[in-house]
Amino acid sequence: MDGYNEDVLKENPDVRRIYNTFVRGGYPPKQSADWAWVQLMLYFARKKVGIVLDSGALFRGGKEKKIRKEIVEKDLIEAIILLPEKLFYNVTAPGIVMILNKNKPEERKGKILFINASLEFEKHPEVRRLNRLGEENIDKIVDVYENWEDIEGFSRVVDLEEIRKNDYNLNVSLYVFPVEEKEDIDLRKELEEFKEIEKKEKEVLDEVIGYVEGILRAGS
Repeated sequence: MDGYNEDVLKENPDVRRIYNTFVRGGYPPKQSADWAWVQLMLYFARKKVGIVLDSGALFRGGKEKKIRKEIVEKDLIEAIILLPEKLFYNVTAPGIVMILNKNKPEERKGKILFINASLEFEKHPEVRRLNRLGEENIDKIVDVYENWEDIEGFSRVVDLEEIRKNDYNLNVSLYVFPVEEKEDIDLRKELEEFKEIEKKEKEVLDEVIGYVEGILRAGS
């Protein structure tokens, strides 16, 4: 949503109190209210809350970066999950789920769990152009979140110090990139197939040359 910049939000005394007493990260830009919703939910949450956002909220600069930095430094983000594309009716781009926790357990303090679930989907059974999260996909994401573990190409626990070095960029693919499946290549088999192709090409070429020479002889 747009149109919720500082001038609009300050008109409401309750909203103004939220900004002045909790995060103090500033007001969002006119173009996006993503971080306004984050601050609102943090203010009212007793402990933990999850929010679905546009992935751009993780790395856009300006006023959003100022708010993001404040929330990171207050250690309020527990996990960020990158979703697959084409999950939503109105947009094809992938969204994210951000888990906010005002009371992190000791072992999770000073860290954020990044989960790259961009490949965890199945085709929607009714809407051809959409994907969806299947039960297996959901279970995998939940298990990793609950166990708070690193899995190559899928999840990684990142210290806040690394996030500071990346200038508070929370883009999931910056920290976790899916591992591409490697194809096992049988070099001996490939070589034999190449030789067979080369042999067939030579046979065809010899046949064509024979035809051409026959035409030339007939013409002379």
